[in-house]
Amino acid sequence: MLGVPKATAEKKSATGEVVSGSGGQAAIGVAKLLGTAQAIVANSTAAGAENFDSAKWLGHWLERPQPALGGRKPADLIDTPTGIEVVSKLLGAIESGAFQ
Repeated sequence: MLGVPKATAEKKSATGEVVSGSGGQAAIGVAKLLGTAQAIVANSTAAGAENFDSAKWLGHWLERPQPALGGRKPADLIDTPTGIEVVSKLLGAIESGAFQ
């Protein structure tokens, strides 16, 4: 999803190095989106929300084609600031009930 080999991402994470370029942009995007997903759950009054795994749900959701994105996967858009904004707005629409 980040556009860098898993081994490279793990090595950089273990040594505290920064992932740069579009991979770094995607990593920042995922962190922002996770914060949004966690806020949605924190504000939810739905039964079971307190035990909901936002990170797991977001990981699955990012990899599923979304009709609101013309059938594209959100993960395909998160390597640019504009793409992150589009995906973030879609998460907001899901919270409001506009999209499922």
